[in-house]
Amino acid sequence: MTVRPARPHQKLTADGRRMREVLTYSRRGARFTPSRQVAWDAYGERYWIPDEVVDDPGFRLADWFGREAPLVVEIGPGIGEATAALAATRPATNVLAIEVWRPGVADIVGRVGEAGLDNVRVLGVDAVWSLENLVDPAGLAGLWTFFPDPWPKKKHHKRRIVNPAFARLAASRLAPGAQWRLATDWAEYAEVMREVLDAEPLLDGGEVPRWDERPVTKFERKGLQAGRAIHDFAYTRVG
Repeated sequence: MTVRPARPHQKLTADGRRMREVLTYSRRGARFTPSRQVAWDAYGERYWIPDEVVDDPGFRLADWFGREAPLVVEIGPGIGEATAALAATRPATNVLAIEVWRPGVADIVGRVGEAGLDNVRVLGVDAVWSLENLVDPAGLAGLWTFFPDPWPKKKHHKRRIVNPAFARLAASRLAPGAQWRLATDWAEYAEVMREVLDAEPLLDGGEVPRWDERPVTKFERKGLQAGRAIHDFAYTRVG
């Protein structure tokens, strides 16, 4: 079995210091409110995949779902509003929610647990690393990226998850005919998404009407209240 490379936050320089990395997120506070603690205590063990287990060369996502099934990955689900709604209508699909914000993870596991869903698991390992090392080529039945951090300051644009390198990786992990669904309320980022994804030869698609299966989340409502338009995209793996 091949040993996986070190996860982000685990990489060290030759002299043993923590390696500085450009990541698509920043670690925020990890403290739980009382209600989140209740949700975590009730459902965390059922739905959470501990970070360190992915280091095992024998790790397989399917084992954590307890079955072989088509896999959809959602990157940055926040508090899991879309996760729970979309997974509930796809009981035959394994849905992996990748979220690094631990209070959000508590919300997600609470939400899917109260809904009685069996087809969701949550992982807190960097999404780029996870797709590259935990998902086989053509192994995804779908990919969802709703309202990723726009990193609006120019000096932070390098942190945006939608970039040519990630588009190439994501396209390689989608099965032919599978879709990557995206949404953003940041107009300038929407233009970047369109340019980047249009340029990826394995993807075909563009901006589409709002995906009616995606629930209007708290985050989306805030964007609308601020006067920002919502941009939805759908790209299909070709070839």
